[in-house]
Amino acid sequence: MKKITFTLLLSLFITISYGQHTFSIVAVDPVTGEIGSAGATCISAEDGAQAISDIVLGVGAIHTQSFYDPTNQNNARTRMEAGDTPEEIMQWLQDNDVSNDPSARQYTAVTLNDGNPLSAAFTGPNCFEDFIHVTGPNYSIAGNILISEEVVTDMEDAFVNTDGTLAEKLMAAMQAAKRPGADSRCLEFGISSASAFIRVADPSDTDSSYGNLSLDLNVWITSEVFEPIDELQTLFDQALSVEDPSGVNGINIYPNPSKGELFIRSVLNVKEAILFNVTGQEVARFSITDNLTPIDVSKYGNGVYFLSLKNDTEMLTTQKIIINK
Repeated sequence: MKKITFTLLLSLFITISYGQHTFSIVAVDPVTGEIGSAGATCISAEDGAQAISDIVLGVGAIHTQSFYDPTNQNNARTRMEAGDTPEEIMQWLQDNDVSNDPSARQYTAVTLNDGNPLSAAFTGPNCFEDFIHVTGPNYSIAGNILISEEVVTDMEDAFVNTDGTLAEKLMAAMQAAKRPGADSRCLEFGISSASAFIRVADPSDTDSSYGNLSLDLNVWITSEVFEPIDELQTLFDQALSVEDPSGVNGINIYPNPSKGELFIRSVLNVKEAILFNVTGQEVARFSITDNLTPIDVSKYGNGVYFLSLKNDTEMLTTQKIIINK
């Protein structure tokens, strides 16, 4: 399945110490099995914000920010791969800090835990103010060197109260954080941050390295000043848009996520739609009779599926869909 990857590159405009990373969220969707990670910082480099993002496929996500150290990040991943809970990871990182001083670190983690998500966070007392973390059943959000704690609490409110996919909830959280100086170092430039990212892995992904997830967007500033979160939103809308009537290969499947009904609009001679679950098992077949055909998927369980469309002789396209009734 083709991956969606966008990167915005301009020439260097701002140079700020790499000692801090600012506001971010990790979250999972126990229905679809998706794992997400998003964040921003006033560091204008390709790996400025996304350096903290670590997704362990099928398990969960971890961010290690504030005086970021890759050794701490790698250790956190190792503990998650070993089966530690988010709370256990938090404690292990405190007990085994690479500099023997976790007081200026900030960590978040969340795991799917077989459909019963777990989350945790840690903020050391010597992080730069303002700093705060909040957690919920399937998310963990943290920030430091903030203009105010509301950057993080507004992210939580948006994530919890936005309807839609995990990706849409993460994007809403990022928009809720956006304000001049969300990372206080960027206040003088009138922007929230200088780099921002959003990444979502679904159960079909096989490579969690940067740029290889089903949704993997990264924006950073290098010349003219702009708002990275708005640029991220633009790329996000392009990546997830279902409004383009041409769709993929002249085919559009919507709404996605579906609450029980899907429409297939096509300028091609589609004859059949085949629904597969994430393990590749065929779930159902549907006959396609015209250029705008509804199909009923209401009797199938919530989750991620793949819908393949074919004509009389060949497969035309396969697209990921989400059923969330």
